[in-house]
Parts: sequence; structure tokens; C-alpha cells
Amino acid sequence: MTYAVSQDLVDRFGSTELEQLTDRTNVPPSTIDAVVVGRALADADGMIDGYIGKQYSLPLSVVPPILVKIAADLARYFLHGEAADKESIVTRNYNNAIAWLINVSKGLVAIDDGGQVPEQAGGGAIKTSAPNRVFTRDSLRNM
Repeated sequence: MTYAVSQDLVDRFGSTELEQLTDRTNVPPSTIDAVVVGRALADADGMIDGYIGKQYSLPLSVVPPILVKIAADLARYFLHGEAADKESIVTRNYNNAIAWLINVSKGLVAIDDGGQVPEQAGGGAIKTSAPNRVFTRDSLRNM
């Protein structure tokens, strides 16, 4: 399932940044390489599926807007590659996205997947039964 598309990256980060990160043939960069962007988005989708697949059946029927943002942040980090500074906003957004996905996989954060929320289990009475005792005070009296 695709969570974000190339236009989402352009809308969030601007075409200039994507041109600089993806155009490997022109100097100065002037076009967005769809193959490079597609690879980064596919990597982001795979990572997201790995985390949310523990709690939700995939593919989701509806893509929540938060997953579009998470996919965009992951793809941007992948496009920067080793050039991403540890103190940069790109790395910070990536780390926040991973932390959020970990919380989803643990069930600490819920996402609206468009499905119906299951009803909570009701509180019923617990009944037990046990066989009669084999050894009683009367049966052990002369021992």
C-alpha cells in the first residue's frame, strides 16, 4: 500500500529540495527523478507496514493523514541518506516517526484505519467447579 506519493513530498518540502536530492544527471539539478523518489517512498511504505502490521490488517482501507506525514518524513530521510546531519530537522523528524511507529506497534497509539472498532469485552461472572475432596478430616482421623 502506498501511503504518500511524490506530490506529497513536493507539497511538504518543496520541489527545489527534491530536485537537489534526486537529480543526479543535471548540474545544477533541474528535475525530480521519479525513480529515486519512488524507491524512497517504497522503502518508507515497507517500514510503515512492518510496524503497523503487528496491530492492523494490511492493506488499510483508508490512509490516515498522519501516515502520509510519517511516510513523507521517512522518505525525505532516505533521500538525504548519509548526508543527513544528526542534528538536522530531517533526522529529528525521522526519529520522531520511528518512535511513533513503535508506539503504534505496541498498541500505545491507535490509528483510524477506517474499520469498525471492536466492542469491548463484557464483564461476566466467573464460575468454577471442583470435585469432592478425597482426603478429609474424617477419612484421615486414625492415621
